Amino acid sequence: MGRVMDWAARSDHLGGVPRKTVIMAVSAFAKAVANLCNKSSVHNADTLMNLVRSRPPGVPLITVTNHMSTLDDPVMWGAFKGLLSLDPELARWVLAAEDICFRNPIFSYIFRTGKCIPITRGGGIYQEHMNEALQRLKDGSWLHTFPEGKVFQEDVPIRRLKWGTASLITRCPVTPIVLPIIHRGFEEMMPENYNNGRRPLVPLCNKDLKVVVGEPIEFDVPMMVETAVLASRHVTPPLQEAKWPVLTSAGQELDETAQRTLYIALSEKIQSSLETLRLLAKRL
Repeated sequence: MGRVMDWAARSDHLGGVPRKTVIMAVSAFAKAVANLCNKSSVHNADTLMNLVRSRPPGVPLITVTNHMSTLDDPVMWGAFKGLLSLDPELARWVLAAEDICFRNPIFSYIFRTGKCIPITRGGGIYQEHMNEALQRLKDGSWLHTFPEGKVFQEDVPIRRLKWGTASLITRCPVTPIVLPIIHRGFEEMMPENYNNGRRPLVPLCNKDLKVVVGEPIEFDVPMMVETAVLASRHVTPPLQEAKWPVLTSAGQELDETAQRTLYIALSEKIQSSLETLRLLAKRL
């Protein structure tokens, strides 16, 4: 785990200079790709801008999107007018694939100072750095996730979501504001099968990039917890349980079966919101 450089993610690392430098450089790159090399548009941008800048103190924000390319983050933020991503304190934390973003010490340092949290795909929802993501939410920060878990470039309905985002919502003492976002055109800017099955070395230009921001998803977490606990009593436990820890949420204890039931319900609600937004984005 040495290559993930937890110390580089601290806000006080070298007085915060590396974080500020990386975020400003990445933001400049994102804005250039989104607005100079390509044509971008954002619908309902004020909803996200207001939540980033002026949501109630201590209330965390989770943004969830489809995953169309390896450059969705940061380029999608560069499409927004104003300084959405330049402020090191306001800038998002994001879950990033360890095998892609943390392949060597240089990458690790850049991504860690850029507020990326390493996630091992297939490592489960209770892997070590999910606790770091949870802590960022407890701090009231903004966290971005790609709940589909990998890049999908086909124009098809949103796939079944991984449960990591749902588990963070459940485990956070203050229910996060969850905002769905859909983007289009990023698969043309950074196609996975561009040259003999490889991505282009640099983003392609003259593409039409579109970002559509939805409205916050409403979750009655205590009611969903109660429903999950009751429903789990009638569910046959998996033959081989993952030995998840017992959680307490909304005053109730959730064993692994109850957690699975709850995570399915939360994920399906997020998936439905993203799919509704995806169909809207196709008409805009």
